[in-house]
Order: sequence, then C-alpha cells, then structure tokens
Amino acid sequence: MSAGSRRIFYALTGLPGSGKTTAILRIVERLRGLGVKVGGMYTQEVRERGRRIGFAVKNIGGGEGILARVNLRSGPRLGRYVVNLEDLERIGVAAILEALESMDVVVVDEVGPMELYSEKFRQAVEKLLCSGKHAILTVHYKSRDPLVLRVKELAGRRLITLTPENRDEIPGMIVGEILEALGRA
Repeated sequence: MSAGSRRIFYALTGLPGSGKTTAILRIVERLRGLGVKVGGMYTQEVRERGRRIGFAVKNIGGGEGILARVNLRSGPRLGRYVVNLEDLERIGVAAILEALESMDVVVVDEVGPMELYSEKFRQAVEKLLCSGKHAILTVHYKSRDPLVLRVKELAGRRLITLTPENRDEIPGMIVGEILEALGRA
C-alpha cells in the first residue's frame, strides 16, 4: 500500500445462502482482471447427489483441501460436520499469510464457527487486522465470537449485510473503492 493511501477494509455478512462467497469471487475475478494482486482463501460447499456433505477450503492462487465433512473421523465437531484443522491451516492459513506478504488485497471467506476452531487461523486473521492491508472478509451472521465482533467493528460503515436486493451491486462498489485507493480508478 502506498504512503498516504487509505486502507479499504470490508466485512460482508448475511444469512446462509445470501451470496457472500459469490460476491467475494466476483470481486476477486474483477480485481485480478484489472491487474490487482489478490490473495487469500475462501470456502465452498461440497455436494454429493444434491446433498451438502461438507465444505472445501481453497487458496485463491490455487490449491484446495477439505474444511469439513460429515464423514471425517477426527477433529472438532460442529453440528453434523467434523472440521479438518490440518487442511484449514495448510491451505487457508497459508493463503492468508502468503497474501499478507505479497498481495495488494487480502480476502478471507469466512471468519466463521468452523474456521474459529483453529488457533492458527485466529492468529492469521489478527495479523491481517493489524496489517493495514486492503482486505475483504466475510463473517458469520450470528457469531458473537470476539474475533468476529472485532472484524465487524473494524469494518464500521463498511460492514455490509448481503441481501437478494443488494448482492449484485456490492461487488462493483467494493472494486471501485479498492481501485481508487490503489490509485487505479
């Protein structure tokens, strides 16, 4: 980030299925298409025969693992899912730390109950919060975890609850503000 530029820090939230990950992926695609270096991690549902069986954790730069699955044998349990801390840390945490070192914008989707089982994930997010880097995070809608509350507070007016009415316009607005902060508007 150049001296004198202001930090852009967004937190997106919303009910499950509100389009948080879709919005993040649209933002990443548009920024990368304009030559902005974007890194970090995101999560996606894994479905089998139409039924959700878990979640994948993906590095925006490539590489993926299992965040949680219904049939895993060991790890913290959240509802019917078992969280795979090893893949979360190997893929997700590494992607955040890598992005902090070399990217213009860092993305974390999502700071939510599954990810918060990992102390290394918490530390990586804390490092991001203290970094001054441009960042876009998604946060679990109902979570009262202190880290989620801190992300929401830091975002301030840039904490956006996605709805069917606003989810198509939000990515463009965020991209525009980031480009302006990077001096590329």
